[in-house]
Amino acid sequence: MRKRELKNIQWSLLIISLILCVIGLIALFSATQESNHDEFFKQLIWLGISLVVLFIVVFIDYEVLVKISPGLYGAIIILLIAVLSTKQINGASSWFELGGFSLQPSEFAKPIVILFLTFVITKIQSRYKEDISRPSRVLIVLLALGIPLFLILKQPDIGTSIAFVVATALMLLVAGIDRKYIIISFLLLALLITVLVIPATREKLLPEHAQKRIEIYLNPELDPRGAGYNIIQSKLAIGAGQLTGMGLLKGNQTQLGFLYPKTTDFIYSVIGEEMGFIASAGIIILYVLFVTASLYVAKTAKDTTGSMIATGITGIFFFHMVENIGMVMGLLPITGVPLSFVSYGGSSLITNFICVAILMNISSKRQKTIFVGG
Repeated sequence: MRKRELKNIQWSLLIISLILCVIGLIALFSATQESNHDEFFKQLIWLGISLVVLFIVVFIDYEVLVKISPGLYGAIIILLIAVLSTKQINGASSWFELGGFSLQPSEFAKPIVILFLTFVITKIQSRYKEDISRPSRVLIVLLALGIPLFLILKQPDIGTSIAFVVATALMLLVAGIDRKYIIISFLLLALLITVLVIPATREKLLPEHAQKRIEIYLNPELDPRGAGYNIIQSKLAIGAGQLTGMGLLKGNQTQLGFLYPKTTDFIYSVIGEEMGFIASAGIIILYVLFVTASLYVAKTAKDTTGSMIATGITGIFFFHMVENIGMVMGLLPITGVPLSFVSYGGSSLITNFICVAILMNISSKRQKTIFVGG
């Protein structure tokens, strides 16, 4: 990589990522003292691996990654099929167990599917002179998305599936899809919300078990020792932290085992309880800065290809931030989405840094430095 390209890199993405990792490691250290900090030390190992992977990927031109994406896409589809035959963990067949560590193919699928969708969209644009709005062309893109989406839903992993949908929608916007599709999508979303929120409509259109899940989301106290237990404990933990927190290793819900799973889905609750509102709000500010910097990479990319990739990756990070923080506060349904860079998980951490590396590579190709060091 030339000196000019190094100067162009959006270094703020890496800096914010590392700050979030440090906060996550502090929370993990506190949340794992009953297990002799096993997950904390594993996360340190994953962080080291992730940084090595980032260093390698950042030097690979994103256009090369797009060119080889069909092969990567095929490989990840095979893994997504294979993982369905593995033993279920917490009700999902999502992980390969390898000597005390686990790997989650759906996490690695995120950058691969974004790269492949970019490959498909650019091929359509080059053939049809930038016009991607014909239904047949949109269907090709949706088919490329639909195969991994179906396999991930089979695990089941609803949160990751929604993240893919958000990323694809944003990429199609950048590709210049007709606004009528946006309007139709909003109307369908409004219809879905109506079905879920209005009891009379919900009872007519949804099966009983689905109605029960929605009722528990809207009112967890209906089943405080069952389906509503986790979210009630999470809200208690966040509320107990107040402004400055109860102190590391001192959170009641965290240390007495009421909060579960506290190292992954509910790590933000640990931070809220033991570090307080200041730290919790600080994390949100860091994510806003991260997403803003990612969008800036998309805006200043040298071509539409880079812009689409950056926008798709931004959509993934944005969804994870909003969904995880929203669900632990009881504002959104629980979907098992980790908090990027903060939650425990090797596959998630490596994937996040792969995405950061791709964003950094895209920013390095800008025609001129917009501002030094940023």
